[in-house]
Amino acid sequence: MIDIPITSTFTERTLRPDWLRVKLPIGENYRKVRELVDHYKLHTICQSGNCPNMGECWGEGTATFMILGNVCTRSCSFCAVKTGRPNEYDVDEPQRVAEAIFLMKVKHAVITSVNRDELKDKGADIWHRTVKEVKKLSPDTTIETLIPDIKADWNALEAMISPGQEVVSHNMETVKRLYRPVRPQAKYERSLEQIKRTKEYGKRTKSGVMLGLGETREEVIQIMEDLHAHGCDVLTLGQYLQPTKLHHPVLSFIHPDQFAEYKEIGMAMGFKYVESGPLVRSSYHAERHVG
Repeated sequence: MIDIPITSTFTERTLRPDWLRVKLPIGENYRKVRELVDHYKLHTICQSGNCPNMGECWGEGTATFMILGNVCTRSCSFCAVKTGRPNEYDVDEPQRVAEAIFLMKVKHAVITSVNRDELKDKGADIWHRTVKEVKKLSPDTTIETLIPDIKADWNALEAMISPGQEVVSHNMETVKRLYRPVRPQAKYERSLEQIKRTKEYGKRTKSGVMLGLGETREEVIQIMEDLHAHGCDVLTLGQYLQPTKLHHPVLSFIHPDQFAEYKEIGMAMGFKYVESGPLVRSSYHAERHVG
């Protein structure tokens, strides 16, 4: 396989350390996944979010499906997904996602979505039906749902997390001090409360944090402590990479040794699993986080 740099701005590429390199997406399994995604007219965060692990994951026959369209109502400064006014959602999408997962013979499926703040139920009905349809066609497939911030609509949260998925993830993304520039329409405490309520519902909980946005070591440890105190079971820590020159700049590249230290700290805190490394993303090796 050919070693290529991850997509980013020119300035960032010139400063990129050697450990931030990925494999060119090729191979039979990759081609099959691509064909299924295109045939069923599905969106994946792998493509919309410029994920550096797309070649590896698709090559192994797995993908993270993104429901409710590919236009988000939020304007987070780190995210490559389009921002704007979304079109009407596709009521048949749950069935199409389920059929694709069935044909791919996926053992563990990850499903996420854009924010749909304009919808009264924040997209909860489509979420609920998607998980139900996947479980109906593929009862042995385990599911992780990476759900957005639902602005403290706890009825919508229950609808999203109740249809039978094994893991429910909600990413904090960054430390408290950086929420305004990085996640301007989100609230740090509200996201923690969403994770806490998900845990109280009886689900295995998960969250992800990006590093390199300007946070300090002390702030990273603080968000880890906050997450553990609010019932988070699984934590992912990865290097932020700037999608375009219009997005938040990368202020530091975190050394693999520092990621290794954060993993040790997290495991000592009591997290059930910590994925920590430069190329880690929230759905990376997600099959390991089920139990």
